[in-house]
Amino acid sequence: MSKVLVILGELSDRDIDWMLANGTRTQVLPGTTLITEGKPLDALYIVLEGTLSVAVSSFADKEIGKIIAGEVLGEMSFVDGRLPSASVTAIEECLILSIPRRLLTEKLEQDVLFSLRFYRAITKFLSSRLRGTVKRFGEETDYLSYQDPDDERAIREKVENPDLAESRFQWLLQRLKGS
Repeated sequence: MSKVLVILGELSDRDIDWMLANGTRTQVLPGTTLITEGKPLDALYIVLEGTLSVAVSSFADKEIGKIIAGEVLGEMSFVDGRLPSASVTAIEECLILSIPRRLLTEKLEQDVLFSLRFYRAITKFLSSRLRGTVKRFGEETDYLSYQDPDDERAIREKVENPDLAESRFQWLLQRLKGS
């Protein structure tokens, strides 16, 4: 769950309210491909519950990692406008918050303060993910886990107010489960 704290720690309560109001809570069944490598994305996803598998065609569609609750998906394609570089498939039933790309783009263009907070959050998130990836490849593994015990502590140290960010995530889950 710690990776989403990076984002929630940067956004305001109003920003999160907007995401909830404009996002869609989706149950994803096991075996469902949420993101297909090389195909355009129409949303940014926040994994609220469940586990997903990451695979790339350059490794013969071998699973190279897992995504668990608290991860954000589609952020790279959202930021750079390129097609996804991996496929992501649900291993178990997942709860996802999908924020439509079109609505998010409009919000970013209309609300400068939201835009600043959002891009700062995504930058910190991607930096954290890249550092973790480099560390794990430095350990000569051929498998990525997007969450490990060391991440939890390191990320909490980087989040300006980790308790607030964590309570926001719990609040987000409660609101989505209640709807």
